[in-house]
Amino acid sequence: MTTEHKEKWVQKNLRPIVGLTLVSLLICGLLFPLVITGVGQAFFPYQANGELAQLNGQNVGSALIAQNFTLPIFFHIRNETASPSASGVDPDITLQEAYSQISGISNATGIPVDSLTNIVNKNQQGTLWIFGSPYVDVLQLNLLLIKDYPSVYSNFTG
Repeated sequence: MTTEHKEKWVQKNLRPIVGLTLVSLLICGLLFPLVITGVGQAFFPYQANGELAQLNGQNVGSALIAQNFTLPIFFHIRNETASPSASGVDPDITLQEAYSQISGISNATGIPVDSLTNIVNKNQQGTLWIFGSPYVDVLQLNLLLIKDYPSVYSNFTG
C-alpha cells in the first residue's frame, strides 16, 4: 500500500472510528449509568441508597455491611475466620452464633435469656429452599434491643 493510499484510508475511516468511540463513550459511560441510577432511585430508593438502617430518624448503618459492635451488651458479627463471605463484611450471623451470644448479653444487660431468644427467633431470615442455614441480621437485632429495652440502652436511644 502506498503512502497516498494510507492517507486516503486514514481520512476516510478515522472520522467514523473517532465518532463511534465518542458516541459509545457518551452512551455507555454517561447516559446509561444516569438512566440506571434514576430508575433505581425512582423505583427502589431504599435499596439504591444502601438499605440504610435508622434509629430515631438518624442513619446508623447499612443492612448490607457488618457493623462493628464491641460492647458486651450487643450481638456481634462473626469473627473473620468464620465469615462465609470473601469480604468479611457480611452483616448476618447464623442462628447458632446468635444463640451462643445470648447468655453473655443477658449477663451484661439483665435481659432474660427467653426474651433474647424470642427476639432472635422472630427475626430469623430464611434461605432459598435448602441452600444455606437460617440467619439473623446483627444490626437489626441490636436496633430492636435498643428499641425494646430503652432503660438498658439509654445511652443509645438518642
